[in-house]
Amino acid sequence: MTPPFKALTIAGSDTSGGAGLQADIKTFQEHGVYGMVALTCVVAQNPFADWRHDVFPLDLQTVEAQLHTVLEGIGVHAAKTGMLAVKELVALVASFVKKHNVPNLVVDPVMVCKGADAPLNPDVANALRDDLAPLATVLTPNLYEAGILSGLGVLDSVEGMEAAALALAKNGSKYVLVKGGSKLKGAVKAIDVFSDGSAVTRLESELIPGAYTHGAGCTISAAICANLAKGMPAPVALEKAKEFETAALRASFPLNKWVGPLRHDAWRNADL
Repeated sequence: MTPPFKALTIAGSDTSGGAGLQADIKTFQEHGVYGMVALTCVVAQNPFADWRHDVFPLDLQTVEAQLHTVLEGIGVHAAKTGMLAVKELVALVASFVKKHNVPNLVVDPVMVCKGADAPLNPDVANALRDDLAPLATVLTPNLYEAGILSGLGVLDSVEGMEAAALALAKNGSKYVLVKGGSKLKGAVKAIDVFSDGSAVTRLESELIPGAYTHGAGCTISAAICANLAKGMPAPVALEKAKEFETAALRASFPLNKWVGPLRHDAWRNADL
């Protein structure tokens, strides 16, 4: 039997199951990729405080032990990062990526946990930009994260997304995907923008009214990671990931009165 493609997610646990490592593992599974985890924190949602998100980071030693398990004991075809709550953790992950020459790294530069009152840590942005983003095969910021990392501030147009993608690619990431064009004022399409530092390409899909989006950013980043693990060139990996996410959004559903996740197996009935 042929050994499976293997991917690692270095991310937080979403107790409600829609985002974080849960979304990553579901996505890996749907792509036929064997998923492994280095847990960085636990996020619990508080039903007594309007679903406020409380973040409980793990200590660095615990994360380091997990990275040793996977990167030294097993090996990967690709890896992705999610919530890295402190700059010391970003530095630790970057050191392991370099030491083990991790191929096909996807960096999802999470800075704000949905439902949290404020960014996790202002210092994380600098660490992500300077230490981890230059190692990325694909960097996948949303509008807020792209504005912070690029120094361009609020991105309120597709042209702004394109400028941020170009700037971030020139910072060292091989490719940059700026997500979230569906949230722009007056949007009629769900537009993401990617760049290799010399050109930009728009990825357009239908805007799905009423779609639940909890875990959407994690899902598309994990799909890119899975596709890279299987040997797809980055532009193809991004396009296929966009199709996977769109199918999952079409089938998204309400989990409770606060939130609704994507349906990760929806692609099976979609015409991709």
